[in-house]
Amino acid sequence: MFKEISPKEIDGNAIKMIADEWMLISAGNEQGFNMMTASWGFMGEMWHRDSVVIAIRPQRYTMEFVDKNDYFTLSFYGDRKDIHAVCGKESGRDVNKAEKTGLTPVFSDNTVFFEEARLVLVCKKRYKGRLEKENFTLGECEELYPADDRHYMLIGEIVKVYEKV
Repeated sequence: MFKEISPKEIDGNAIKMIADEWMLISAGNEQGFNMMTASWGFMGEMWHRDSVVIAIRPQRYTMEFVDKNDYFTLSFYGDRKDIHAVCGKESGRDVNKAEKTGLTPVFSDNTVFFEEARLVLVCKKRYKGRLEKENFTLGECEELYPADDRHYMLIGEIVKVYEKV
């Protein structure tokens, strides 16, 4: 069971949550959805709105669902790295990640999240742009893209936050 809280009531350090706990980026609906593990992103304010910034490589299956839908979710699972082992390494094109991880989809707020999450951020897409090679100021960043698959950066307005009770 979840209760809705304000984005400013989120308990925890956003850097630790994203970098250490990791998150699932999910998008879709009852007709189809996917989720992926992510450990790169930001939370803060943008355009006078509580916002997140997420990074998705163009070849990720989840990107197709984020592109097709106006909303996506970020969900956090504490120390459940078993979930991230599947959702970070296997493709939803090949396996049913929800079934393989035991996650229970919840279809709400024009998107999907999972009953097992401790915290869910429902986000409305506000911006999408690709990292461009010529804009890197540090060479070691470009070295992360030998396949020229630089991330798309998406800014999402946090429209709801659900906390497990």
